[in-house]
Amino acid sequence: MKIFNRYTPLQIIIHLYAWSALVWIIVELFTGTFSINPIQELEQRTGRHAITLLVLSLACTPLNVIIKFPELLKRRRTLGLYALMYATVHVLIFINLDYGLAWSLIARTIFDKPYIIVGALSFLLLIPLGVTSFDIWKVRLGKNWKRLHRVVYIIAPLAVLHYIWSKKGDILTLSGDIVRPAIYGLILAIFLAIRIPAIKRALASLPTRGLSLLFKKGQQPKADAP
Repeated sequence: MKIFNRYTPLQIIIHLYAWSALVWIIVELFTGTFSINPIQELEQRTGRHAITLLVLSLACTPLNVIIKFPELLKRRRTLGLYALMYATVHVLIFINLDYGLAWSLIARTIFDKPYIIVGALSFLLLIPLGVTSFDIWKVRLGKNWKRLHRVVYIIAPLAVLHYIWSKKGDILTLSGDIVRPAIYGLILAIFLAIRIPAIKRALASLPTRGLSLLFKKGQQPKADAP
C-alpha cells in the first residue's frame, strides 16, 4: 500500500493515537453515550490528551538513549504540535463553551483558581515552540532555537502541575482524583531525570556493557581436559 511507502509504522501509530481522542468524542456524541456534563468532559479529555502528547514528545530522547531507535527523535515535533493542537482546543472550550467569552468572569475565575494561571502560562509558553518548530526557524534562530525549545522542560512540569492542582484530592496521601495526574508527574520526572548527563551516559552504556559482559563470558577459556 502507498501509505506504508510514505509513512513509517511509527508515524501511522502517532497520527492514529493523536486523533483517537477527538474521534472517540465524536463517536460518543453521535451515539448519545457522552457525559451528562459534556463541557467539563470535553475540557478534561482534551487537556489530558494534550499533556499525554507533550509527555510523549519529551519521552522520545530518553527512549532513544535506552533502546537506540533514532526515528523517535524525528517524531518529537509531530507529538509536540499535536499537544499544542489539543491544548488550543482545551483553551477554546474553556473560554467559549464554558464561559461564553465573558472576559470579566474568565479573569475573575483565573485569579480565584491559581491552577488556571499555571495552565494558561504553560499554554502561552507552548505557542512560540509550536510556531518555531519548523526547519526554517532552525535556520533563522540558529543556536537560539535550541535555547528556546528548552523551555519545554518548564512547560511540561507546569502542565502536569495544572492537571494535579485541578483535581480534588491530597497528593501526599494519593487520595481523591489525584492518582492519575500523580502518575503523569512520576512518568515525567523519570523522563526528565534520564536527561541528566550522568544518568544519560550510564543508560547509554548499558547495552554496550551487557554485550561486553556476554562476549567475555562466551570467550572464557575452557579448562584443560584431564
